[in-house]
Amino acid sequence: MSGADPRPEAAPSRSVEIELKFDVDDGVALPDWSALPGVAAVSAGEPRSLDATYLDTADVALARAGYALRRRTGGPDAGWHIKGPRGADGGRVELHWPLGEEDEVPAGARAEVEAVVGDAALTPLARIRNERVAYFLLSPAGEVVAEVADDHVRTRDERSGIEHEWHEWEIELGPAGAADPEERRVFFTAVADAAHAAGARAAASDSKLARALGH
Repeated sequence: MSGADPRPEAAPSRSVEIELKFDVDDGVALPDWSALPGVAAVSAGEPRSLDATYLDTADVALARAGYALRRRTGGPDAGWHIKGPRGADGGRVELHWPLGEEDEVPAGARAEVEAVVGDAALTPLARIRNERVAYFLLSPAGEVVAEVADDHVRTRDERSGIEHEWHEWEIELGPAGAADPEERRVFFTAVADAAHAAGARAAASDSKLARALGH
């Protein structure tokens, strides 16, 4: 490919990630999620092989400020992502740029974290590979109330070389998920009750990256 692309970089897509995670032993079957409030059906499982590299400064400025920057391949949202600090409602704003043809951080993503990292170099912090089976929890109208991810995760801290492996369930609100805080609380309480009854337990960490780094 010769010359620079004259087209301006596309604006990122934006979403708010609100989720609940559980650790689970291998062999534990998923519960019947169709009994959750507002859920009428559960889709067939969709296998996804995800491979993400997380970047940060030498003094982990992004992680200390509650941010995560990654380049991930596989799945329907492959690309560059920035996750912001967790809000009062437990949600995190997530920005998404396409993968592009280079491994370099997109200019738009770099600009988003400039106030945190300045002009410091961004280098690999951790690699997270995840064999996922995703299920959509559907409303009576067929809209996505939530997505359930059955994840087998392998990670490597790229600075220490320490590796981890675990199995978790992740339930994230979808576009048709409860918007009212009380309805959301009721929904996630029902999720936790179903998960614990099936044999899951509270997640050891609130993010894959934190766990990959031993937090």
